[in-house]
Amino acid sequence: MKVPKHPTLIRRLCQARVKKLKATRPVLAASLVIIRKQCGRPGCRCQRGEKHPGHYLTYKEPVCRSTGRKGKTRTVYVPLDLIEEVKGWIEEHRRLKRLSQEISQLAIAQVRTHVKARKRRAGRS
Repeated sequence: MKVPKHPTLIRRLCQARVKKLKATRPVLAASLVIIRKQCGRPGCRCQRGEKHPGHYLTYKEPVCRSTGRKGKTRTVYVPLDLIEEVKGWIEEHRRLKRLSQEISQLAIAQVRTHVKARKRRAGRS
């Protein structure tokens, strides 16, 4: 994202992104992966190499503050009828994460240009 140099433009862009920061659906910080497995039935196609696909979510458990242990990676099976919905939840998380990074960049730019803008205003009076 290209950050403008003028403080007013920075403030406007930041305010516009803050308005968009509202979640429109559930937010899911995870990855959807396809794992191909082999079942135990003799004569099944998976015994010849065509393994059965299964959709799984992988996510990190939060860090435990009391023990200081790092969060573990967990996996959860996703039923076929939920896949599209889960993809939307993951995309919503990515959108919000992108927006929050842009807001952070704009806030830093606002801090950097503050002194320059204050001097400019003081010179006009």
